Amino acid sequence: MQSVDLTVFQKEKAEAKKKTMMHYVNKISPIIPLLILIVYMAIANREFFTLNNFLNISKQSSVMGILAIGQTMVIIAAGIDLAVGSVMALTGCIIAVAIINGGVNPVVAVMIGIVGGILTGSLIGLIITKLKVQDFIATLGSLTAIQGFALLTSGGLPISGLPEGLLFIGNGSIARIPISFLVFVAVAIIGWVILRHTTFGRNVNALGGNREAAWVSGINVNRTKLLVYAFSGFCASIASVVMLGRLNSANALMGEGMELLSISAVVLGGTSLFGGAGSIGGTIIGVITMGTLSNGLNFLDISAFWQKVILGLVIISVVALDTFRRRVAR
Repeated sequence: MQSVDLTVFQKEKAEAKKKTMMHYVNKISPIIPLLILIVYMAIANREFFTLNNFLNISKQSSVMGILAIGQTMVIIAAGIDLAVGSVMALTGCIIAVAIINGGVNPVVAVMIGIVGGILTGSLIGLIITKLKVQDFIATLGSLTAIQGFALLTSGGLPISGLPEGLLFIGNGSIARIPISFLVFVAVAIIGWVILRHTTFGRNVNALGGNREAAWVSGINVNRTKLLVYAFSGFCASIASVVMLGRLNSANALMGEGMELLSISAVVLGGTSLFGGAGSIGGTIIGVITMGTLSNGLNFLDISAFWQKVILGLVIISVVALDTFRRRVAR
């Protein structure tokens, strides 16, 4: 009897040791690709490893990073948001039309855009929770519909001539640090506080870990899911403000492809596509890695066509890595 108890104890100890090891592996694994990428690019091109270039990477990655913060929350809750790029484009078009065609004060126009983003995200959440449509299908359909609304809002044409304040947010800097990167950091802090220090954040993790267990424990599953998509819509609207400043115009297609980039950055940062595990810190590392890759490919003078091929392979590799991490953790 004593030997049986000892065997059980040893198995439990081994399982605990394995879980601890996997926890540290998941913490470290997002950093390794980034370090390898930086070292390789620095060797391949001396101009890569400069302060100006790293500031450029931070500026170029900001929009994707802001979207990725909202995407992190969605994926941890065992969902996925394929509509973030379209929501960003729609809110950007709303802001630009309000300012240029409606003569609305830029600050008021931005607030209207942010509210629009939150409402759009909430509507997607309602489709998922009330109509019981799978997240993937609901956001895929929303992607097309919202893109159509963006085209209707803009009339299918770019809207330019935005005020200097918006241009400063997209292209300005303070002490050489891009304003767009500071906005990304601010949104990341908000996401981190919500996930780590609020009841809602704990509910998000519980929902992604085990939906049934979360429901049994008294968590309002539908409300949590709806709020997650509302937060993603909020992040998309903030990203649109930054993108407007970078482009000095709005168009209905300015968010095209951003959903895949944001998902790749989130998973590359250690967040599981199956939900229940992930962090804002990991997503930041994933965003920087994706930005460094894109910047490095430009430095190496890789054609835009091959860059698309490489990006596709990266997305496949990221999903395969997530599946491998999940299999090893069992």
